[in-house]
Amino acid sequence: MHTLISDNAALVAFCQSLAAEPFVTVDTEFLRENTYWSKLCVIQMAGADQAAAIDALAPGLDLQPVFDILADPNVLKVFHAARQDLEIFCQLMEQVPAPLFDSQVAAMVCGFGDSIAYDRLVQALTGKELDKASRFTNWAERPLTEAQIDYALGDVTHLRDVYRALAAKLEETGRSHWLADEMAILADPASYRTEPDQAYLRLKSRTTKPKFVAVLQQVAAWREREAQSRNQPRNWVVRDDTILNIAAQAPTNLQSLGRVRGLGKGQAEGRIGREILEAVEAGLNLPPDQRPNPRSPQPEGARATAAADLLKVLLKACCDNEGVAPKLIANSSDLDRLSAGERNGIMALEGWRRDVFGQHAIDLMEGRLALTYRKGQIAWLHADTVSEGVVSAGAAQEPA
Repeated sequence: MHTLISDNAALVAFCQSLAAEPFVTVDTEFLRENTYWSKLCVIQMAGADQAAAIDALAPGLDLQPVFDILADPNVLKVFHAARQDLEIFCQLMEQVPAPLFDSQVAAMVCGFGDSIAYDRLVQALTGKELDKASRFTNWAERPLTEAQIDYALGDVTHLRDVYRALAAKLEETGRSHWLADEMAILADPASYRTEPDQAYLRLKSRTTKPKFVAVLQQVAAWREREAQSRNQPRNWVVRDDTILNIAAQAPTNLQSLGRVRGLGKGQAEGRIGREILEAVEAGLNLPPDQRPNPRSPQPEGARATAAADLLKVLLKACCDNEGVAPKLIANSSDLDRLSAGERNGIMALEGWRRDVFGQHAIDLMEGRLALTYRKGQIAWLHADTVSEGVVSAGAAQEPA
């Protein structure tokens, strides 16, 4: 069946039929290689017994009926790996679709590993193999082929069975509230808001000198605004390494700017050069109390590395024990911060994550827990004292 909607009457009728559904599955096809903002090409939606691909590029097509369904509080919207889709809809609708269910996140909660691919999840839960041949086709080219339409519809029709299986497993294990915490993050518009003044945080640098960071912030913010206004990728404006070079050299005139590696002569001597110099000057002139706080450097040295390594082992053991993906609990940055003694603003120390891993991590760092290897698995021991490699007064906690 090749169901493609490209006119307003058909779209209104289809969305009206979806309004009575308890849930709808949703996916998109888009392009972003040559733009800052994603170019929406196709929207796929399915209810219990119907599905359609919607040609978002069809001339004169009004997508408001789709937006109404996505905003309907009585209809659950089911996505897989929803973040990019939600970013697109947030920009177009000026709100995030809700309520939400992300099958990739639910799969992590249910023990299917970190960020499982959709085709693997479908195969694991339904036994069906997906044809991915049309995945990387040009979705902006018209007309769409029957193969493209079939591929697009398959993503939402199989997702119905995936959702039902995962929802049942969450209910069975009593972990629905674990997923609710993650969906609250996805439903927050701030998750998709691009603030130019925060763009410098994307750039990786070991330098944390206040003036460097202040200049980096201002120049990166200029580039972000320029990329948005042109609707072009950031690196088409000025490359990341060039932004870092500018911040390091802090040029104050066109001659010194022209010596920055990676910046063309035409850029340096034209409007872009003048605006970059203005951004550099703004960064240099920021009063100390208005400068961005440099990110804390990662802990260095053998002790910090050993502590982070132990936390990584403990994380895997805890997650194996609970059947949950480690990525959902903590990332490498969280482990580095824990190993450095930080305790504030780390999600692994909050809510159900603290129960699964966070409290054990604190106990490990404060000498109340030790790791051991028993029966082919990592286990941990809670101890009154741990000194010189000897554990006393503790019983092993083995994975279930």
